[in-house]
Amino acid sequence: MRVAVIGCGNRGADVYARLLSARGAQISHLVEARPQRLSEVAARHPGAQTFADWPAFFKRGKLADALVIATPDDQHVQPCLAALALGYPVLLEKPVCLDEGELDLLISAETHSAGSVTVCQVLRFAPMFRASAALVHGGRLGQVMAVEVQENVAWWHYAHSYVRGNWRATPLAAPFILAKSCHDLDLLHWLAGSAPVRVQSQGGLRHFRPDQRPAGAARRCLDCSVPCAYDARRIYGSRSPQTWPVTVLTAGGQTLEEALRSGPYGECVYLGLNNVADHQSVTVTFGNGVTGGLVSSAFTAENTRHLRVLGSAGELRGELNSGRIEVTHFLSGDTEVIDQGVTDQGVIGNHGGGDAGLIDAWLRHLNGETGAVASLAESLESHRMAFAAERSRLGV
Repeated sequence: MRVAVIGCGNRGADVYARLLSARGAQISHLVEARPQRLSEVAARHPGAQTFADWPAFFKRGKLADALVIATPDDQHVQPCLAALALGYPVLLEKPVCLDEGELDLLISAETHSAGSVTVCQVLRFAPMFRASAALVHGGRLGQVMAVEVQENVAWWHYAHSYVRGNWRATPLAAPFILAKSCHDLDLLHWLAGSAPVRVQSQGGLRHFRPDQRPAGAARRCLDCSVPCAYDARRIYGSRSPQTWPVTVLTAGGQTLEEALRSGPYGECVYLGLNNVADHQSVTVTFGNGVTGGLVSSAFTAENTRHLRVLGSAGELRGELNSGRIEVTHFLSGDTEVIDQGVTDQGVIGNHGGGDAGLIDAWLRHLNGETGAVASLAESLESHRMAFAAERSRLGV
């Protein structure tokens, strides 16, 4: 299987390309606008042809068997349309777009193409969530009443990605609920087993603002002497140089010191350069009467997700990183413990084994297995929910 990768950032190169290569696929083409990063990733995949931009790649016709698109949020749609025009099966990073109107554009393009689009809804493929879905859909909890997901973003993760990082400001990036939590909303939809009919949301940006800046704080952490939980020296210096998120700063050959001195990851979190919510809750009513709830917050110690499904015959509780599930059966009073374990945790990708599970499923899809992945239309329900949630939060 010859796979081209458009966008050689953390997700495209460090996760998807590595996982595909480890499973025997050939990374045949790489597309990346940053020359140093392109050279760095190309060294991992000897023989891969390189391109500085996707129009140049597509101009040469269909060169590979399949395609990964992991460009920035606002650069997903156009290369995906070009790929579908050539009949490529595409693995498309979420969120797929920033404009709700483009959802139907993508569905129409796929309908008229020999290709297909699989959205990177990685949580569907994490062992804990897959086992939970099997229990729920198999009737073990009786009639499902509610599905609740708690996304613990972690204080340091939020500061990295949504205050200093690529997703700190919309419209250049997607709103927080779309960028971070569209696959949590996908979980609600999947487990509820019905289409959403009503979405409500509350939340906002309360802490990472100039009016919360400590007295005497410098513009850069390297120049600051004020004690701060979000000190970039502490966040990145305490982690292995070979792991995310440090690898984001050092991609392209710069040192951690250089990145903190000149790049956005060394800036004070209270400068006001970000505008996305730092906490948000969403309530969804589904057509079958199930209610769904999502709480996504920056202010957590853990970087994980918790699941709770409430049924007429039992309650299910799950935790992503450990893969542990507990089911309490009301009739017997017994609590059943199911330990799914975690694959590739902290090695290649994350999401409780979901990244590896997604790649395995996509490869099966490419080899003709029906139902290995969700359809594009089903995946985009989560995006419609996210757009509706953001309108509700903003009162528009």
